[in-house]
Amino acid sequence: MSERVDAIIESLKALSLLEASELVKAIEETFGVKAEGGGSGGFNPAMFAMAAPAAPAAPAAEAAPEQTEFDVVLTEVPADKKIAILKVVRALTGLGLKEAKDLVEAAPKAVKEAVTKDEAEKIKAELEKEGAKITIK
Repeated sequence: MSERVDAIIESLKALSLLEASELVKAIEETFGVKAEGGGSGGFNPAMFAMAAPAAPAAPAAEAAPEQTEFDVVLTEVPADKKIAILKVVRALTGLGLKEAKDLVEAAPKAVKEAVTKDEAEKIKAELEKEGAKITIK
């Protein structure tokens, strides 16, 4: 390669991702081309992204927040276990007989919402012991 090309390549390696993005926009406007990834014959900005130094990693605080509230969902109630499950639902929720029956018959339905993981696991264990199918979301 010529010295001029080598100098341009070295300059490109020193660009930040933001600068590479600005360069792509300027090339598109100046030469009337559209930057597209891959394929032959087109300008490929991915070349610049690979040559540019990596951006610093995002701090751990910006990572997806850990889920702290869970919903316990009654997904299936076997017909022969309905009464036993209904009793557990009433005890867990404090609902009256009719409301608890409506909840059990409306499965899949949330039994408890926005509870801690430990509480969700306890509720799940109690209901599964009686034959219900439970999911925690």
